[in-house]
Amino acid sequence: MRTEETEHRNKDVGGDSSARRAVTVFPLLVLAAGALGMLLPGSFSGWSGAVPYLLGVVMFCMGITMTPEDFRGVVRRPWAVALGLVAHYVIMPGLGWAIAHLLQLPPQLAAGVILVGCAPSGTASNVVTYLARGDVALSVSVATVSTLVAPLVTPPLTLLLAGAYLPVDTGSMVTDILKTVLLPVLAGLAVRLVAGRWVRRALPVLPWLSALTISVIVAVVVAGSADAIKSAAGLVFVAVVLHNGLGLALGYGAGRLGRLGEPGSRAMAFEVGMQNSGLAASLATAHFSPLAALPAAVFSVWHNISGALAAAWLSRRPAAPPAAVSPSVPAGKEPR
Repeated sequence: MRTEETEHRNKDVGGDSSARRAVTVFPLLVLAAGALGMLLPGSFSGWSGAVPYLLGVVMFCMGITMTPEDFRGVVRRPWAVALGLVAHYVIMPGLGWAIAHLLQLPPQLAAGVILVGCAPSGTASNVVTYLARGDVALSVSVATVSTLVAPLVTPPLTLLLAGAYLPVDTGSMVTDILKTVLLPVLAGLAVRLVAGRWVRRALPVLPWLSALTISVIVAVVVAGSADAIKSAAGLVFVAVVLHNGLGLALGYGAGRLGRLGEPGSRAMAFEVGMQNSGLAASLATAHFSPLAALPAAVFSVWHNISGALAAAWLSRRPAAPPAAVSPSVPAGKEPR
């Protein structure tokens, strides 16, 4: 039986056409922002210090879309959520390290690719899972938990895998993730709990606010390394496509090995293969360099394109949804 909160969330759903618009328009916005940063880098000089605050806006929007139902989903299926969490933080960091070695990336780019792999899930995965007729409840639960544990997991993983390329200050990185991710998410969740009726009216606006904010982050990152992009863009694109593609495939395989069924395996594919590239770009800019943030900027565009394509393909294959799960996605789960 559906709870009252679930009913409210279903009312927030804009439907298949709204979800498709979110997945389609967001990469276009990011592409336009990247082109603007490349063509007019001087327009964004001095903006790098604003990136953590911009990310905080995005994470606040994510928090404000959360509901107690997200956390109840974790309690209902702890095994499935734990499998998704372990797969996410093992497969993507490991792939980042392996690809950096395979392609013999320069230290700044290698650290950037690895940092993308160590980031938590991006909430675009929830929308894409919905389009792919996957297990949306599982997707939301894994994305929520991976974000909440990021301060404890991302810094040590980055130190372990990227420390050979560049110095990693884990203490400072933990503090930054707490300030730019966890606190804004908790603040958004608190606002949702206190003023849920008014927040629901604003939910359709939140994905676009997040998309525009992330586009500004991408423009700043690209502008900061515009000269290097001309010589490194091809190599970074290859690394990103490999990273994302293998992540999607291995995530799906982990779901099958864990006997989560077809809908659950589809959710696992997107929860593993799609990353919070906004966080990775912010951390790379603050702790490494604008060049190290380039893989995150490219990933931000590519994983939404590849996710939409994979969802379109999977949606045409049979997948019986779990009996106890409504195949809806919160409209406020903004793409990142």
